[in-house]
Amino acid sequence: MSEFEPKIVAFLCKWCSSAGADLAGVSRLEYKPNVIPIRVMCSGRVDPLFVLKALKEGADGVLVSGCHPGDCHYVQGNMFARRRFIILKKLLEFVGIHPDRFQVSWVSASEGTKFTKVIDDVVESVKALGPQTKFKKVGIDE
Repeated sequence: MSEFEPKIVAFLCKWCSSAGADLAGVSRLEYKPNVIPIRVMCSGRVDPLFVLKALKEGADGVLVSGCHPGDCHYVQGNMFARRRFIILKKLLEFVGIHPDRFQVSWVSASEGTKFTKVIDDVVESVKALGPQTKFKKVGIDE
């Protein structure tokens, strides 16, 4: 039997975190390949339903990453996101999803090394939890 490798969906801010990922790539920094990146204009535009949908569709974990608080290109987008995600994390815990399956990180465009560390840390923490089965989509044949 092969070792469990988690699937992580990462919503990355176009202006900072996605640019940090690009910097990691052009700098040839290595990080775990378990992440499916989705570029969004701002972390403040990530609806909590996106997180729930990702988990329902089979993701073992979700990461939202954006500009550092106070540096948002849309002034307060990440501040709104931060408040919303605190509540979402409590809601996930309430329904039985381990809080480490949903993580938020602030990575700027110049932090390629930090981006690789965040990805590796998220993958390892979700890997330790095992497969996510609480919201797993169940087909007719199952």
